[in-house]
Amino acid sequence: MLRPRLLALLLVVSPLAGQDLPVPPEVRPAKLEMRWNWLRDVPQLDADLFRLHAAFPDLTDLEEIGTSSEGRTMRVLTVRSLARGPVSSRPAMWVDGNVHGNEVQGSDACLYLAWYLLENYGKVDRVTELLDRVSFFILPTVNPDGRAWWFNHPNTPSSSRSGKAPRDNDLDGLVDEDGPNDLDGDGELLQMRIRDPEGRWRVSRDDPRLMERVGPGEKGEWTLLGQEGIDDDGDGRINEDGPGGYDMNRNWPSFWMPDFIQYGAGEYPFSYPEPRAIGDFILARDNIAAVQSFHNSGGMILRGPGIESFGSYPSGDVRIYDQIGADGEAMLPFYRYMVIWRDLYSVYGGFVTWTYEHRGIISFTNELWSQKRLYQSDAPVDSKARMRFNDLLRSGIDFVDWKPFDHPQYGKVELGGWRKMTSRVPPSFLIEEECHRNALFCIKHAEEMPEIAWLEPTIEKLPDGLWQVDIAIENRRWISTITEQARKNRIGEPDVLFCEGEGASVALAARIDRRRPEQLRILKRGEPVSGARVVNRGDGGIDILDWSGIGHDQPWRTRLWVQAGETGTLRLEYRSQKGGVINTEIELVATEE
Repeated sequence: MLRPRLLALLLVVSPLAGQDLPVPPEVRPAKLEMRWNWLRDVPQLDADLFRLHAAFPDLTDLEEIGTSSEGRTMRVLTVRSLARGPVSSRPAMWVDGNVHGNEVQGSDACLYLAWYLLENYGKVDRVTELLDRVSFFILPTVNPDGRAWWFNHPNTPSSSRSGKAPRDNDLDGLVDEDGPNDLDGDGELLQMRIRDPEGRWRVSRDDPRLMERVGPGEKGEWTLLGQEGIDDDGDGRINEDGPGGYDMNRNWPSFWMPDFIQYGAGEYPFSYPEPRAIGDFILARDNIAAVQSFHNSGGMILRGPGIESFGSYPSGDVRIYDQIGADGEAMLPFYRYMVIWRDLYSVYGGFVTWTYEHRGIISFTNELWSQKRLYQSDAPVDSKARMRFNDLLRSGIDFVDWKPFDHPQYGKVELGGWRKMTSRVPPSFLIEEECHRNALFCIKHAEEMPEIAWLEPTIEKLPDGLWQVDIAIENRRWISTITEQARKNRIGEPDVLFCEGEGASVALAARIDRRRPEQLRILKRGEPVSGARVVNRGDGGIDILDWSGIGHDQPWRTRLWVQAGETGTLRLEYRSQKGGVINTEIELVATEE
């Protein structure tokens, strides 16, 4: 044991004594403590949105954008810093989740993204620099009605997908009259089985809780009857007309098709109140340059096209998608970067196909959670693997053992199976990791939204009071200020260079070819040349409207010939819907040789 005097001497001479060392973010107390090992129902989700806004009022706005079919409020949290101007003058990202009612962890991933940005602004350089440059519009739940039904009623992992406006799914003139029934009142919708010597199922030889199909020529012991339920409407069928019956990810204008082609599509695009509210919000904000929509499950990073007949996306935009998708695969274990129609299935009227194909926005859908994450293996996850995980890490609580029940139509049956909080959602101890990885994927996507900056101009004085000024602007990020899809289909407005002079007037302008800088393309007033045209404002200034946009490593270069005498000032503003606004001044001053 050290003697007291020696211990005191060591404390005095220690080079760390008395210093205020930097505190790593991981051990700093959070301004707003929030739990991430659980899933929130609608009231809890709303409460945490209000808590975030109250804790960070200088960095957030919270607004109502519409109501659901059952009258629940849809709220968007805007996360931004106003250090470099208003939200409307810089790129923004839209993020939403819980499009399908049972795909619940998308809401928590949205909330985590907001919390992470707000907690780390001013603490982590990457977050601070990003929020000073861009904004986030975050809608945690697209489908609050489906979410509420999934949490508050008996369900399976896959039920309550729909919105809750009543639908006549079985075409009998009634609506929502024959949904599943929780026969034993345990709060779960389990499977029903009945003994049947001609059945196609038997109890698994490896685990008596599991069922397995019998082989060809073998007789089984059981027939599976589907989810718990009875014939509520007396038509001889069970569970054929449950609550709702429409799909908010089939109600968008991009290749929308009616119900007989695409189930759940609705009467026409935007016919459901939830997509209509979102569409109105996005259409009113031309600065949205990135979109992320969270679904579950399967571990996928999805992009369009949604259908094969669309063809291919433009190659320049595909390079952007591929770059971000590759980053996503590195960040998200057991996720795959995929094309919707080719690698999953065809989707007509999808959301992220609308935001890209109709709005020119680089857009992804992430299918959150892969059960392969539990086993750290790409091997298929079968029922035996699920049960082993259930026993080892969940103490057996995810599976309800089979129990007898007297069914009013079928007689003696047995009820059992997996609870709703399994398979499609992560176990509680992995929810935070899933939220964090996907939130940081959003941040990576947002970082690639356009960031434009002036390069040093080149100025040359010519005879007869004429000046030659070469202007260049670079985009430091992967996403172009105008995507190829937007350029091809004239979506939105062109980028514009506003140029005015003090003691100077612009006489002529030309585009400088980035591949052959010695070649000039004169921009004639009012006449489009290579996607650009000049507007003469009549005050000695001009506006150059350009559809080409500024891509990564593709500087935008223009030459101006300016009448200015011995001195003059050029004021320049480059305005891009997706890239934001930048300004500069160029002094024209003759120097002595």
